[in-house]
Amino acid sequence: MQNLQQNYLAVLRTILSHGDITLIAVSKTFGINAIRELYDLGQRDFGENYAQEFSQKSNELEDLDIVWHFIGNIQSNKIKLIATSAHWVHSISTAKQIIKLAKYRPTNLPKLNILLEVNISNEPSRHGIKTYNELIELANLIKTTNNLQFHGLMGIASDTSDTLLIEKQFQKLVNTYKQLTRDGFDVDTISMGMSNDYELAIKNGSTMIRIGSKIFGSRNNSKNQT
Repeated sequence: MQNLQQNYLAVLRTILSHGDITLIAVSKTFGINAIRELYDLGQRDFGENYAQEFSQKSNELEDLDIVWHFIGNIQSNKIKLIATSAHWVHSISTAKQIIKLAKYRPTNLPKLNILLEVNISNEPSRHGIKTYNELIELANLIKTTNNLQFHGLMGIASDTSDTLLIEKQFQKLVNTYKQLTRDGFDVDTISMGMSNDYELAIKNGSTMIRIGSKIFGSRNNSKNQT
């Protein structure tokens, strides 16, 4: 972790010239000391993938004004943990998830910020919404709730060195976002780009990037390089 500051500042330098980009430091599997160190450097947005780990960290770090993003796959039996601790949820793709988040979001908290996950890679093993009609249905469902706020879309590109394919997938998400605005949805966020492709994501219109290993270092037990 001795290179944490150096890594973090390098990522910041990369994105500073691109305008208003929100950097989410994905801290899954890393301890609270690393989060506190980044916080002291000025980082406020942190992302977690696993509900139990996320809940424990948010409780231990409640003295800090962290903006917590839940970005992982959502298990039905863990939704209450997410609903009570997160500020943003990026990985929504079913009506059941929306209904449960609305049910468990405490009334004394601000609205939970929601992004709908689109399967931009068309890989069957990936989570996410596959059709525009389904996306519209879920976006309209969010609008019927009192404590959820729809902000836009999230997508994960294929894990490949083919930059043209990655850009094509990113453009798919951006075009879907633009279609939402044409259809009257008040959205403001495109969450795309991770450690291996965030510069391509920014180039193609991302407003929020999710960086883990590029800041914290490699993870031995992580399947995805966030």
